[in-house]
Amino acid sequence: MGSKLNILIIGGGGREHAIVWKLSRSGSVGKIYAVPGNPGISKHAECIPFKVEDITGIAKYAVSGSIDLVVVGPEIPLCMGITDILEEAGVPVFGPSYRAAAIEGSKSFSKKLMKKNHIPTAEFQTFTVSDDAVSYARELGTDMWIKASGLAAGKGAIYAPDPEEAEKIIRGMMIDGMFGESGYEIVIEENMHGEEASIFAVCDGKTFKTLVSSQDHKRI
Repeated sequence: MGSKLNILIIGGGGREHAIVWKLSRSGSVGKIYAVPGNPGISKHAECIPFKVEDITGIAKYAVSGSIDLVVVGPEIPLCMGITDILEEAGVPVFGPSYRAAAIEGSKSFSKKLMKKNHIPTAEFQTFTVSDDAVSYARELGTDMWIKASGLAAGKGAIYAPDPEEAEKIIRGMMIDGMFGESGYEIVIEENMHGEEASIFAVCDGKTFKTLVSSQDHKRI
């Protein structure tokens, strides 16, 4: 490894643009590459036309291109196991393993994990049969959230003000394929009132560092 790091960023959105821009300002960074990148990213990095789902191709490129560090942005390659593949190839990578990424890739898994380990979370039930989900929504008789269990590009959580609207959303996800396979298993969750905040922590398995909080506005 040379005195300056050659870094490969995976992703092509605003998040990755911000990461590339910040890394480009570091004196420790040499060449920056991005897969697939975007026009803004191309001002600071060389864009490589791989698809983020091509985790095998990306790993081969990282090895052959003498990449010192890979930073993964999108959830899809993480949930496909790109971190594991890169680590097996001896390439340092910033991103959770396949098993850890399941917390993001499956809402059902993450909710059950929280319940098992007594981590406070909204009351919920998971379903793979639409009629069962509709019956549960009717039993609740109040407002709720219907969530596709799998990845849905941040759009998989829909607010239902009443059981009638919940039934439409459930059938849209589980029967009509609104989110493809991601919606064939769903989570029905109680509606909680108050401020929402996302707080991220960077962890190496032993220590962690929290980042600044952010706030989403799904209903808007």
